[in-house]
Amino acid sequence: MKRKQTVLLIVVFVLAIAMAQAQVAVSDVRGDAFGKSVYGIGFSGGPASGVGFSVRYHTPGKTSLQAVVGVFKPKNTDTFYSFGAEYQHDLTRSNSARFFFDAASSFIYNGSGTNNYTAPFRFGAGLGGEFLLQDAVHVSFQGLFTYFSDGTILPLPQLAIHYYFY
Repeated sequence: MKRKQTVLLIVVFVLAIAMAQAQVAVSDVRGDAFGKSVYGIGFSGGPASGVGFSVRYHTPGKTSLQAVVGVFKPKNTDTFYSFGAEYQHDLTRSNSARFFFDAASSFIYNGSGTNNYTAPFRFGAGLGGEFLLQDAVHVSFQGLFTYFSDGTILPLPQLAIHYYFY
């Protein structure tokens, strides 16, 4: 029970730090920001794109690209690695929100010598939305149909928070 509490505390702590540093949405003052290149850093979590720190690049057009890398070392088990990438294509956007088509892929590894996961490769596709929290901090939610390399397909959520550099 104590281990579960420790893991939960670490997750809450990481999310609190990520929220303090945040992601993409367009403020009223910066409504034209997505007409040029915009970079963001933050935290992303989901089975399709992986879990970890993320870097997002929104092109001058309607495309966003994101890379996710996570490394976590629990006390009594092997190190957990997560590598992912995501493609977003804007369907519509306003000064405070955008809705997009999303495709993501990731590789998850845990073990020493062999991977403990039976389905380490994942691919997901679906829809998402990104909303302005304050100034340059954005939160995004996605609903993706996620394919696991063992053949399982599940509709699963993803969450990300980023801070954009306008």
